[in-house]
Amino acid sequence: MQPADIFTALFGEPAPFASGSQQVHSPIDGTLLGSLEPASPPVAQQAIAHAHAAFLQWRTVPPPVRGELVRELGLQLRAHKPALGALVTWESGKILSEGLGEVQEMIDICDFAVGLSRQLYGCTIASERTAHRMMETWHPLGVTGIITAFNFPVAVWAWNATLALVCGNSIVWKPSEKTPLTALACSRLLERAWAAFAAQHDLPAAQLWPGLHAVLPGGAEIGAVLAQSPQVPVLSATGSSRMGQQVGAQVAARFGRSILELGGNNAMIVTPSADLELAARAITFSAAGTAGQRCTTLRRLIVHRDISVQLTARLQHIYASIQVGHPLDPATLVGPLIDAEAFDAMQAALAQARREGGEVLCGGTRRTPVAGGWYAAPALVRMPAQTAVMQRETFAPILYLLEYDAFETAIALHNAVPQGLSSAIFTRDMQEAERFMSSAGSDCGIANVNIGTSGAEIGGAFGGEKATGGGREAGSDAWRSYMRRATNTINYGDSLPLAQGVRFDFADTAPSPQGSS
Repeated sequence: MQPADIFTALFGEPAPFASGSQQVHSPIDGTLLGSLEPASPPVAQQAIAHAHAAFLQWRTVPPPVRGELVRELGLQLRAHKPALGALVTWESGKILSEGLGEVQEMIDICDFAVGLSRQLYGCTIASERTAHRMMETWHPLGVTGIITAFNFPVAVWAWNATLALVCGNSIVWKPSEKTPLTALACSRLLERAWAAFAAQHDLPAAQLWPGLHAVLPGGAEIGAVLAQSPQVPVLSATGSSRMGQQVGAQVAARFGRSILELGGNNAMIVTPSADLELAARAITFSAAGTAGQRCTTLRRLIVHRDISVQLTARLQHIYASIQVGHPLDPATLVGPLIDAEAFDAMQAALAQARREGGEVLCGGTRRTPVAGGWYAAPALVRMPAQTAVMQRETFAPILYLLEYDAFETAIALHNAVPQGLSSAIFTRDMQEAERFMSSAGSDCGIANVNIGTSGAEIGGAFGGEKATGGGREAGSDAWRSYMRRATNTINYGDSLPLAQGVRFDFADTAPSPQGSS
């Protein structure tokens, strides 16, 4: 699909973004996709105020009814999957299969959230006091701020937005400056979902929409407004560790809650017992897929010395066959980097690796399958040790190769970086697999066995430790981040015992309320 066809399917016109100071260019070939006017801090503050007003109404809607709005969103996504998936490709550069897969991930989280809307469980707690009951209940929190990155321009929003909506929250979204059009498309689909939803339910529409959801294209100044606003009790932010340090500090300064999904520097250990062909396939997708621009991209490969030569030769052969090209071409596996800055960062990392004793075995050079884009061949780099360049995340398709002898050394190398997002081991040895997943093994939020580091399903909580931020989104019990917990104690007896055996008896000669006339 061409941009005009995509815009017509999603917005009803072929060129909906024709004016504004913020220009959006496709990383595929530099095509101008549209121009729009970014939001200003006063506009952002007003959007937050409207979102707070909408929240005060939305929180009173029963959760299963709130889930019906998300169900309608899922229907809209199913109907518009081809167009939205193609727009993801045009705006972010990932191959069409991945663009469509990202929309499918949105559909999946909608299904999950609809079911969740009937399962926001609390618990009952045994009380030490006679005729007392304790329980925990969960309540909507308020405006949910969402800051997303270019590499997953719509799926990460859906992880947050669908859960926040069924939990009773309103949403203010600041998308990446590089991918605002997909955000506006999602907002349009949610608006259509709202129209279908409102027609079925007696709700104060004027007080709920459009305040229930707002998109604020713009730069870091908009993110700062979200981070500093006391009317945004929870802020989900996806980006670099440096960005997370700034946002997290601003949110913490006002005692807000952060859900941080930050940098990854992911590693895989390949042991002598591994199925090397299976490992090679997983390595290739994890390291080269999305042009190395996933937070879960495989960046460090730790291989046992006895199989290093064999596996390295196999990877070099596979890498030589990878087609780098136009992401709408079905034969393409690797599309463009997002921009020239990303390509320059890749070249700087490769130069540093060489200075630190590394050998570039293949790749790393610029390709020009399409004029106007920044394409690069995925690189394999053999390193003598885990040097400084391997301590940071370079958002590009570079895979560093290290050798190990003892399994304990492999675990130590794996964990000896600041980040802790995703990890994997390939082995047929049950002890190695269990040790890798144990408390003495991988220190990451995701630890896989015989699959790669990328391609997580929405059913599990997604996130990592250390400089990755500690946040969790999507499945499992991640919904709790969007709600506040209340502990309730109910006395259904006629006395007032105190906990821990405390006595507080006092003499009172005044008549009791029941005895007064």
